[in-house]
Amino acid sequence: MLKITKAEFVTSAAGKNQFITADKPVIAVCGKSNVGKSSFINMLAGRKKLAKVSKEPGRTRLVNYFDFGEFLLADLPGYGFARVSKEEKAKWAKLLDDFFAERRAAHVFALCDVRHDPTADDRQMIEYLYYHIMPFTVIATKADKLSKAAAARGVENIACAFKCGRDDILLTSSQTRQGLEGVLNRLEQILIKQ
Repeated sequence: MLKITKAEFVTSAAGKNQFITADKPVIAVCGKSNVGKSSFINMLAGRKKLAKVSKEPGRTRLVNYFDFGEFLLADLPGYGFARVSKEEKAKWAKLLDDFFAERRAAHVFALCDVRHDPTADDRQMIEYLYYHIMPFTVIATKADKLSKAAAARGVENIACAFKCGRDDILLTSSQTRQGLEGVLNRLEQILIKQ
């Protein structure tokens, strides 16, 4: 299993001219606002404050890069947050579009809150990844908020909405670190293929 011994913030990019051209694989983390991207990154890093966690959705407005030793992790702006201007939403959408259009990621971790059925924005993101043949793994977050049976039903609903198998979804909790081993194993498989 992959061991992460290094995790540090590198830089933020506000546009494609600032995207990093890396000599190692880039793993992108995407998901709607407040899905737990920052908490997921902190769980991976084994640190509480590498990525800034906020109770207020929509805090990540840039592409934030983190160096994890064998790979770079790109934290993408959350989508689907209502309390920002249309201009700001359009700016985030363009940033995401530019990032994916340039094939900047070797793999995408698409985060989805296991407590809720995927939103139209979630389904659109997954359809985008399918359409552009971008390799991705669905990460179901916040498993600690549900019973095991309810979490299993949540995974089933996500699999149905995204037209993928249940085994293609990794159930995680940044609070209890549930699913971390599965994520590290998936990362190891991704890195072997690079």
